[in-house]
Amino acid sequence: MARRRRHRSPSPEDGQAVAAEEAAPSTVEAPRSKKDGPSARAAAKVFKELLVSFSPRFSRLAVIEDGQLVEFFIDHEDEEHAAGNIYKGRVENVLPGMRAAFVNIGLEKNAFLYVDDAVVEAPDKAHPRAIQDVLKVGQDIVVQVVKEPIGTKGARVTTHLSLPGRYLVLTPYSEIIGISRRVTDEKERDRLRQIAEKIRIRGMGVIVRTVAEGQTARTLQRDLSYLRRLLMRVTKKAKAVKGPALLHHEVSLVARTIRDHMDDSVDRLIIDDAGAFEKAREIAASLSPKLKERIELWAEPTPLLRARGVEAELDRSLKRRVWLKCGGYLVMDETEALTVIDVNTGKNVGTTDLADTVMVTNREAAVEIARQLRLRDISGIVVVDFIDMETEADQTELVRVFQQALKADRTRVAVLGLTKLGLMEVTRKKVHESLLSQMTRVCPTCEGRARILSEEVIAARLREQIADRLRESAAEAILAEAAPQVAAHLIGPGGNNLKDLERATGRAVFVRGAADCGPEELRIKMLGTRHQVERAALPVRDGERLKILVEERHANNPKDGIARIEGYVIDIEGAGHMVGERVLVEVQRPLRTFATARLVPTAAPAKRAPEPGPPPLAESAFRT
Repeated sequence: MARRRRHRSPSPEDGQAVAAEEAAPSTVEAPRSKKDGPSARAAAKVFKELLVSFSPRFSRLAVIEDGQLVEFFIDHEDEEHAAGNIYKGRVENVLPGMRAAFVNIGLEKNAFLYVDDAVVEAPDKAHPRAIQDVLKVGQDIVVQVVKEPIGTKGARVTTHLSLPGRYLVLTPYSEIIGISRRVTDEKERDRLRQIAEKIRIRGMGVIVRTVAEGQTARTLQRDLSYLRRLLMRVTKKAKAVKGPALLHHEVSLVARTIRDHMDDSVDRLIIDDAGAFEKAREIAASLSPKLKERIELWAEPTPLLRARGVEAELDRSLKRRVWLKCGGYLVMDETEALTVIDVNTGKNVGTTDLADTVMVTNREAAVEIARQLRLRDISGIVVVDFIDMETEADQTELVRVFQQALKADRTRVAVLGLTKLGLMEVTRKKVHESLLSQMTRVCPTCEGRARILSEEVIAARLREQIADRLRESAAEAILAEAAPQVAAHLIGPGGNNLKDLERATGRAVFVRGAADCGPEELRIKMLGTRHQVERAALPVRDGERLKILVEERHANNPKDGIARIEGYVIDIEGAGHMVGERVLVEVQRPLRTFATARLVPTAAPAKRAPEPGPPPLAESAFRT
């Protein structure tokens, strides 16, 4: 059988070949030494917990290290999670210009299959194969999803199948033997490699996962037998069904948590659902009795994630600014193409010299950035603008600190070093949407720009719309509504802007603010004669008495108070000190843009006459 190159595999959180990520060459891996052995890891042991919470619509997994949230995953019950699933698909389109094909696997959008992910033999870079020589339209093909559908893009698939187990990953179309790069002891790596060579199935490959460290050959053989039976079921179903069809579905969150996360580094797994708790204990018991003892049921009335501070930490993780303990801070901006992180000294003014202050801030920022990448599940290209360092030694030290902090990340990360501009370039494998994309939605007003047009610019555009509408109509007057602050710009100081618009159009224009108007929205409420529009525009009449709320002080005359009716401003004389109170006023002069009013004194309540008492006693009543 032709030897295949090792393929890229999906990320661990989606139940894929975690060890393929662990065994892959990575620029973040520091040279191994005796210090990196088991004793060093034991000395650096952190208290690690897994919290699994269930709700009617979704389930969540939080990874806690020394009381700090480092990873968070969400499974939505009403959404189809495709990563890791194996499908029998049908080729719909073959695109020679993209060296790729689109495959119908039964999802909403066709999946993308690149030519290198479709060929069996290792690609020849000198003579690359054309996609039309590999696939034909209408052809049935078995593929595995390596990247979830994200945004407008469909899933990405590969024919290089991988089936993850507890200790091993079976690669049916590859003969590679891989050992997780997290197994750092050379003797243990050699032992595991010898076992893998001995037990592997002819013509297939295996990757030994980190949790296999210290396990016996019999345990690994049992795991491989399970994966072989799973492969046989997938193969049998692929022959029996017609595509597009699902051949293998990834396991549940609980099973995936135990398979991919539950190892010797985990001190306990807490689950807040009784059914899932029993299921987890059954799965753990079949793997290792000691794992079963680490699983606990949360029975407290306070929700698990709230009690452990996870929800509060998630709120902080969605913010753009992240504060560091030293007083510095990070500014994180996720864009379509890449994520940009800016490091600032902030409140950290240092105690010795500038170089020391910069290095302290950069070191702490590097550790926090590594945590934020895991927590927010930021993937793709990441550019970090650390504070400029003067010496090459400081730059080298910062790269080392960053690489060391990234070692805890289960997803493949590559640090490409510092550019000439002092920017740190990082890539992190992308499988699905980031935490920010999963928990938030794009603002419909700014469409993700995080900025909107100023009221002055919007008002200028709305003036043009009003003029256009008047040109299309023979009406004498128009009544328009806009957001209150935009309406203020449309009217202008003393109504000057409105007068300019009337001179330009030759018509009467009435504008009022409406709180329910969008920032860039213009509502044409009425077109008609001046008398009709004026009556509709002015919600008050001369001499009318109203009970209204004083909302704020007058900007130019603090002694007066401002109230509003349907966006129409009422200037109340002498009510500046009554903000927040509801007062009785009498309208004195209604104008097109505002009205003046005076306070109506309320009559003081009359003093109540004393209740008549009993009649006075006669003088003889006191005599004995």
